Amino acid sequence: MPSAERDLLVAHLDAQRRHVLGALDGLDDDQLRAPVLPSGWSPIGLVRHLTLADERYWCRSIIGGEPLDWFPDEPGADWRVRADEPSSAVLDAYRCEIARSNEVIASADPDDPPGRRDPLWDEWGIDFPTVRSVVLHLLVETATHAGHLDAVRELIDGRLWLEV
Repeated sequence: MPSAERDLLVAHLDAQRRHVLGALDGLDDDQLRAPVLPSGWSPIGLVRHLTLADERYWCRSIIGGEPLDWFPDEPGADWRVRADEPSSAVLDAYRCEIARSNEVIASADPDDPPGRRDPLWDEWGIDFPTVRSVVLHLLVETATHAGHLDAVRELIDGRLWLEV
């Protein structure tokens, strides 16, 4: 990927990743695990989802071409964190997956097709013909979930990420 374009995309993606982690900063384990919205997901569950369904799926499997056989079969399993699993381990796994994703992105050309195409895309009615389209999608997904965490954080303790 040309360095200027890659640097710009990764800089914006990294800003959203920092937003995700910053929105959770200072929450205790009970707050991280408590569902706040009626849909029932917890803040730490959203981080698990970002780790698996966003970073690992889009970068390692789709851009990098790694197999998809690691993805949980059970619906919603990518949002679940076991009660005995430390929240810090989930956050560390997200940080590690971010580092791996950045390596994959750095090795890719934006105009190349992804290393793997998921057959589910046909069912979903979507397509990602280039690495660029995949990275842009990951950026949008991460930003969307950062916004979800902003709302949840405000409901938990009133903290605002950005006051306007």
